[in-house]
Amino acid sequence: MQPIFHHPDGLYCPQAGAFIDPLVPVKRALLTHAHADHLRPGSDAYWCAAPAEALVRRRAGPDATIHPVPYGKAIPIGRLTVSWHPAGHMLGSAQIRVEHRDAVWVVSGDYKRAADPTCAPFETVPCDVFVSEATFGLPIFRWPDPEAVVDEIIAWWRAGAAEGRPSALFAYAYGKSQRILGHLARRALPGPIWLHGAVQGGVDAYRAAGVALADTAGLVVDAEPADLKRALVLAPVSAGGSPWMKRLKRAQTGFASGWMRIRGNRRRKGYDRGFLLSDHADWPALLRTIEESGARRIRFWPGHGEALGDLLRERGRDAGPLERWPGRDPLTPSPPDRPSEVA
Repeated sequence: MQPIFHHPDGLYCPQAGAFIDPLVPVKRALLTHAHADHLRPGSDAYWCAAPAEALVRRRAGPDATIHPVPYGKAIPIGRLTVSWHPAGHMLGSAQIRVEHRDAVWVVSGDYKRAADPTCAPFETVPCDVFVSEATFGLPIFRWPDPEAVVDEIIAWWRAGAAEGRPSALFAYAYGKSQRILGHLARRALPGPIWLHGAVQGGVDAYRAAGVALADTAGLVVDAEPADLKRALVLAPVSAGGSPWMKRLKRAQTGFASGWMRIRGNRRRKGYDRGFLLSDHADWPALLRTIEESGARRIRFWPGHGEALGDLLRERGRDAGPLERWPGRDPLTPSPPDRPSEVA
């Protein structure tokens, strides 16, 4: 039996009695990273790459049982040998390598190949089966140089500051916001940087991990209106259109995301500017990564892998969706034959 299956509640590893990035509480959760769509609170125990521990703790809760594993260290979990390897997506993000008998599977999690000063760069992990994300798995998705995008953000911010208008930049609170601050740490800036409260926790965790970020002035709730006139304000997407925005008088708004590649997204979502900065692999990077993995089989989860699968099959590759779990409901899995040495 293969070691990883698609299940409605996540990726199921029957030989370990574990799930990778489960969508519900389970006995054993193996995490690729700490974003909320990959980490749900309530599981009995979590395994993650060591640099992600503080972020996992914030998501899973102070009493959660967390097993941090250094990058590259192989450990037994049930009848599987498992290790975590850098994915380049955010601080502590990882690909999960699973070895069973003579086969090696790698679950990519979310990953990117572009430079990011706030996390370990992506590491190619040779394998027999590569389970790739495909969030931006269409040929239209191609990213510019991130430093050029940061230049655009600063120019936009500078123009707003010259008019006495705050610049509200919306980005994901964990990962993307800190990446922007990491890029800005090496730049001359036109004003102070203030934070929405939802961004502060991630900033604290990154600083505690020794990541260099641009200085921030504090939370917007503590700022006087005059303090914000030349400011860049980092806020989560959920803050757009909320009563919180009333603090930012005459603000210009922008959104940093790979989805800004689609014409009309910025207008439909009501932003003044869109900045094409993604923490996922674009189309060329997906193809490059699949080729470099050396995998005989390519499977996709989650994301939109249809176009990638079609292209790869045209090239004679075995590519398609991950096989579904055919057995009984594994939400309360039976103990593996060999007890885990780290459980």
